[in-house]
Parts: sequence; C-alpha cells; structure tokens
Amino acid sequence: MSYGNQGDGGYGQQPPSGGGYGGGYGQQPPSGGGYGQQPPSGGGYGQQPPSGGGYGQQPPSGGGYGGGYGQQPPSGGGYGGGYGGGPGGNPPDNQLVPAILTTLFCCLPLGIVAIVKSSQVNQKWQIGDFAGAQQAAEEAKTWWKRSLIIGAIGIGLLIIAYVLFFVILAASVSTTYSY
Repeated sequence: MSYGNQGDGGYGQQPPSGGGYGGGYGQQPPSGGGYGQQPPSGGGYGQQPPSGGGYGQQPPSGGGYGGGYGQQPPSGGGYGGGYGGGPGGNPPDNQLVPAILTTLFCCLPLGIVAIVKSSQVNQKWQIGDFAGAQQAAEEAKTWWKRSLIIGAIGIGLLIIAYVLFFVILAASVSTTYSY
C-alpha cells in the first residue's frame, strides 16, 4: 500500500489489486475524481432526478413569500429592512434610563418591574415580535411613571412627617423649659 501515490485518482487511491467491496477503501474512479464524484451511470445519493422535484430545487417562477422553501423576498428581508426588519426600522424606546433612575431614587419594587419590562423590548424586537416590543415599551413607561408618582408621594409624606415631628418636638421642648 502506497500512501504517497496519488496518481490520477484523487485522494487516497488504493492499488488496483485491493479487493473487497469495489476495489478498495476510498478508491476513486480512474477518470480524475476527487471528493464526492458520482459514478457516470447516475444513481448517486446527491443527484437530482431529471424530472425535478428534489428537496433543494426552487421553482422557476419564484418571487414573493410563497415561492419556495428557502427563497428570500426581493427586498432582502422581512418587513421593510432596517434594524431587525421591523415596520418602522428602529425598535421603540425601551425606557431603560428612567426605569433605572426611578428604581434608585423613588420606589424600588415598581422600578424593578419597569426595568424587567424595558429589558424585554429589544429581545422581542429581535425575534420579530414587533407588537410585543411596542407593548413592553408602553408597559415599561407606565411602570416607571407609577414608580415616580408613588416615590414622590412617599417622599412628600416623609417630609411632612419630619416637619410635624420637629414642630411637635420644638413645641414640647419649649413648654418643658418655660418655668
């Protein structure tokens, strides 16, 4: 067996006396060959029947969204190009910055909900759920506004409570030392 003898046959040719199934393991036909050459008589695994109808063939009329298994529309993709192929081109504002700020400075539980909703916007846009991305953006906006309102009310009530506490403390201190 000679590994260095490549000859006409391509990659890995065996000597002509190598018996077994068809003249040797990996032997190529004497016409030149190479990887994947089909025998000239037809009937190889990768050949398409001459009548058409193979899985990989595309119909000649093509065009549009129903013309074949893997065909793309002539525009090059989806619903109008742009970022992610969405109808408007760009995803809606995910409201992440106001969601983070209201979480830090106003109301933590509602702000966390706003952050979760805002993180869903880009994910839904990338998978093609444009209506879901728009809805998640609106919900994020709603939740950070709720967080802002509840936080403002809470801070206002806290300020009022401190003022009342100091007024009552000052009144009690002044009446105690008036003797």
